[in-house]
Parts: sequence; C-alpha cells; structure tokens
Amino acid sequence: MNKILAKRKLAPNVTEYVVDAPRVAKHANAGQFIILRVDEDGERVPFTICDFDREKGTVTILVQEIGYSTIKLNSLGVGDCIHDFVGPLGKPTDLSEFKNIVLVGGGIGTAVIYPQAKNLKREGKPADVIVGARNKELIMYEKEFRESARELFLTTDDGSYVRKGFVTDVLKELIPIKKYDCVFAVGPMPMMRAVSELTREMKIPTVISMNSIMVDGTGMCGCCRLTVGGETKYACIHGPEFDGHLVDWAEAINRSRVFKEQEKEHLCFLKVDSSR
Repeated sequence: MNKILAKRKLAPNVTEYVVDAPRVAKHANAGQFIILRVDEDGERVPFTICDFDREKGTVTILVQEIGYSTIKLNSLGVGDCIHDFVGPLGKPTDLSEFKNIVLVGGGIGTAVIYPQAKNLKREGKPADVIVGARNKELIMYEKEFRESARELFLTTDDGSYVRKGFVTDVLKELIPIKKYDCVFAVGPMPMMRAVSELTREMKIPTVISMNSIMVDGTGMCGCCRLTVGGETKYACIHGPEFDGHLVDWAEAINRSRVFKEQEKEHLCFLKVDSSR
C-alpha cells in the first residue's frame, strides 16, 4: 500500500498525485514509469514518473481522468492508499550525447518533459521547452518550466493563450534559429508523429516516449509491442523512449485504439455503480 500525500488539480480532468513510495523514489530517474493498481481488483495502468524526491521518499505522477481506472483513482483523497505502486520501470533517459536540446510537450506529455527539463538544468545544459495544449486551461507546469527551461514557448490550438497554433508550428520556426541537435517530443501519438516527420526532413535526431497499454511491465504480456526500425520492441523494457524516425506510427496508433469500445463499456458500468 502506498499513501497519497498530496493531490492537486492542474487542469480539467488532470490531477497531480504525490505518493509515498520510498523504494521507487530511491532508484527513479527521468524517463522511467510506474505501474499501479488502485485496489486489489483493479487493472494495471502505467504512469510516467513526473517527479521524485529521494530524501522524502516520494514519487509524483500526473493522471488524466479518461477511463475506468483513472476515475477510480480520482475518487481517492489525501491519506488514502493505492494498492500497488511498482517501479521504477523502463530505461532512464540518456541525452548525454546532445548539447542543444528542445523538449516538446503536448497535453499530458508535459508530465514526461518536466523531469527532463529539471534534469538537464541540473546537468548544466538547460533546454528550450515548447508546450502545447488545446486551450489555456490545459497548459500545465508553466511556472515550473520557467524555472528550469532555458526558454519557454507556449501555444494553444484555439489561440486562447500566448499564440494560436500547434507545437510543430513553433518548432519549425525555431529550428533554423536555434540549431537544435536533438528534439525530445512527448504527447498524443499524432503529435509525436507530426514532430518526427518534421525533424526527419531536417535530419535532427528525435526521441519520443511511448505510454502504451501494459499489463505486467516486464515484456511478458506483449501488450505494449511496437515496430521500431522494422523490429518488434516492447515499450516497457526497450523503452519507453525510442527513435521517432524509426517508429511505425500507423501501427502504433491503430494498436492504441484497440480497447476503446471496452473502455467505454467499463466507464458506463462505473457511472451506473456510482449513481446508486
């Protein structure tokens, strides 16, 4: 059991949880993730380690309420316990070969690039950060990014904050000026694919992070498999980060939609149960 120590809403349907998990915090690094079960009957769901504090023994995750398990998690409050909280899983990020990096986050992808920004600043090579969202309400960690990024660029799909446009619009404008040697992009798969297509044309190394459907997180179930460079890989043990230019995006996007109908069905059951 792992106790929830703090909980705050960052955007509509997006909540930050600080969890007491000293064993996970002791070994955690930027780029890794955890798998949790809300209760003993819950499904295993992966979440990126958004932040961690080794001294306090805490791990922070960012959760978007979109389905059965995340709605059940949101019903818990400070002082309540999460049944299972396993990690750190996956390979830590390694950007050591790059010197001039831009981090690109779309929506909940900010949970992944936030620890990267903190880590790069600590290493003495702060990165530029581009954050995009559908609207102003969905912009997260602006204050924190301003403290850790070399320069922060914000954009919204509807133009409700700073500027109107997509992260790819901002990136395309900055590349000729900034001369980046690496792009690290995390967000919805269509967004990561668009970034990868843009940087492929410009021959800029691009790292993406896959938050795939998982069961065990050890490579045994095969749920998180994807094709990278013509080879089968598993996000849980080979990733979650991959070369964005080598990912078979059509396959990955199709696989991410496999359980949409089942998720809707379970969501309906949850709403019926909660109304009784």
